[in-house]
Amino acid sequence: MGGFNGLGMHLGNLARLSSAQTRSISPENFSGEKGAGGMSVDGPAANAARGLGQGWKVSPYVIIQPGETFDLADIEGSGAIQQIWMTLARGKWRHSILRAYWDDQDQPSIECPTGDFFANGWEKFAQVSSLAVCVNPGRGFNCYWEMPFRKRARLTMTNLSAEPLTVYYQINYTLTDVPEDVAYFHAQFRRTNPLPYKQDYVILDGVKGRGQYVGTYMAWGVNNAGWWGEGEIKFFMDGDDAFPTICGTGTEDYFCGAYDFDVGVVERDVKSAYVEFTTPYAGLPQVIRPDGVYASQQRFGMYRWHIMDPVRFERDLRITIQALGWRTDRDRRYLPLQDDIASVAYWYQTLPTEPFPALPDKDYLEVI
Repeated sequence: MGGFNGLGMHLGNLARLSSAQTRSISPENFSGEKGAGGMSVDGPAANAARGLGQGWKVSPYVIIQPGETFDLADIEGSGAIQQIWMTLARGKWRHSILRAYWDDQDQPSIECPTGDFFANGWEKFAQVSSLAVCVNPGRGFNCYWEMPFRKRARLTMTNLSAEPLTVYYQINYTLTDVPEDVAYFHAQFRRTNPLPYKQDYVILDGVKGRGQYVGTYMAWGVNNAGWWGEGEIKFFMDGDDAFPTICGTGTEDYFCGAYDFDVGVVERDVKSAYVEFTTPYAGLPQVIRPDGVYASQQRFGMYRWHIMDPVRFERDLRITIQALGWRTDRDRRYLPLQDDIASVAYWYQTLPTEPFPALPDKDYLEVI
């Protein structure tokens, strides 16, 4: 996308003038209107601002009650969301459901637990330093996926937990014309726990329309001993049946690592261990290790952004990944695994959006 109309800015065109209008929505300016920020006199921090008055951080956050859905933003017109900053001071990340609706669709194009959307799927902080998502100390969630809209953009947060949810957030966007060849951003969460024996895990299915796939986040909980990432990712597109157009060579390979994410596999003088990493396009930012008592399963968080190599499709798209380890017998056979796997698929496509699978209830979503 070019940046001349306010979409898709990058270092090469930051100096270009544009007629786009910059706006921002936060609890200090729910409407995003020009000149309307910091006007609250009765926000949740009014007591802290007593003696200072209007304009002194009276409304920096919102509190979402159990079972409640709150409209984070409702924008009329055409433009694009360019950045989202958010932190959940209280509440479970898996029970805080972020949704986005484009152009008055009833079907959300984003439906995802907040932590997983920001590549932190295990209710524990992990530093993420990538182009599309940055997660910074402490619990600072940042998203840089561009999210265009032509008529309206509505973002909501639903609190599934039994406790109030405290949300600080800021949504930065531009009001501008959107070219005809610009598609809409989508993100879909799935979880299978445990994965049935010899069954592929489905990252995405049922996509209809034209677009491009741009990223994967996976929260992978291992239920066995030994290496777990021999499985191949497969992209079935535009009528592919039994066999895909794209077939990877292994889980760690797809996430741009190698040899079990373990330097000790190939460097014999190095102690064997999983090595976390976070880069602009791919990473293994989180490895949760057993404590020898109660934390028994290893858990991993991984992302792969197809920013430079989007997977383009014309009609439909389905993505699966295998869960494979190794048997302990001498002839080295694969072992199909039955792991706890959750994922977020990120893509752009034309509207309308096909209905997503029903989001699981809060007990199935919960990280135990």
